[in-house]
Amino acid sequence: MASNDDRVKASWRSYLELCKPNVVALMILTSVIGMMLASPTFPHWKVMLFGNLGIALMAASAAAINHIVDRKIDPIMSRTRNRPLAKGNVDVTHALLFSTILGVSGMALLITQINALTAWLTFASLIGYAVVYTLFLKRATPQNIVIGGLAGAAPPLLGWTSVTGVVEPNSLLLVLIIFAWTPPHFWALAIHRKAEYAKADIPMLPVTHGEAYTKVQILLYTLILLAISLFPFITGMSGYLYLGAALALGLRFIYWAVVMIRNVRPHAAINTFKYSITYLMLLFLALLVDHYLVAYIGT
Repeated sequence: MASNDDRVKASWRSYLELCKPNVVALMILTSVIGMMLASPTFPHWKVMLFGNLGIALMAASAAAINHIVDRKIDPIMSRTRNRPLAKGNVDVTHALLFSTILGVSGMALLITQINALTAWLTFASLIGYAVVYTLFLKRATPQNIVIGGLAGAAPPLLGWTSVTGVVEPNSLLLVLIIFAWTPPHFWALAIHRKAEYAKADIPMLPVTHGEAYTKVQILLYTLILLAISLFPFITGMSGYLYLGAALALGLRFIYWAVVMIRNVRPHAAINTFKYSITYLMLLFLALLVDHYLVAYIGT
């Protein structure tokens, strides 16, 4: 029989899992980099702390809503069947209350400590992911991830506006990169989990149009992504260090897309998905290193 400590520990872990910490961590990485790119020097500690905390809280709130909405289909899929609501570790009422507390806390923090623009943009992102995508688009169209991807592309813009208080063209370039990255990233996973999505009656592109069509779309999007990833260099936002990284990382992404089409390596889809995460992390880190290198050389 489990002890009280074991039950408390399990409950704590269940609520943490509702927040999708790995997804939120990647979002906050791009938010932090957005903040740093918006400033010629290191941003004020208050912006870094309260800005990212507020964004993280609202992202976690949206993640919890995603768990609530998907609680009936999660048990069908092996990837999600151990989620807290799917296993009954957390009930809907408590999950909804938890999500509300996170969302309200994050919103209040951003309004009082950062600025209203960032708060409302973050709120719009929450609604876009938790309501528009999860509740409607996910079940309505195979283009769900393309249309809904805009909400997930917002964090670097939110980081930027936390520093500047305004939306600027370079901040939108960062959004565009993640927007173009999202379809090949998620469709690779959708191919790997095609049977489960079909069983759950979710119209992901591999289910509705087949794997071959989806693989071609992934290749096309990786080509588009490579082109878009060069914009920061073309516009003068970044220098040659970033250019080299963008080309190397982008060509590697295209390589994986071609491997999937040729079907010459086992587990190519899930390996492409894993690489896509590495790609985004390294690309944004290259932007950051290039930014401070240029600033250092210029001083």
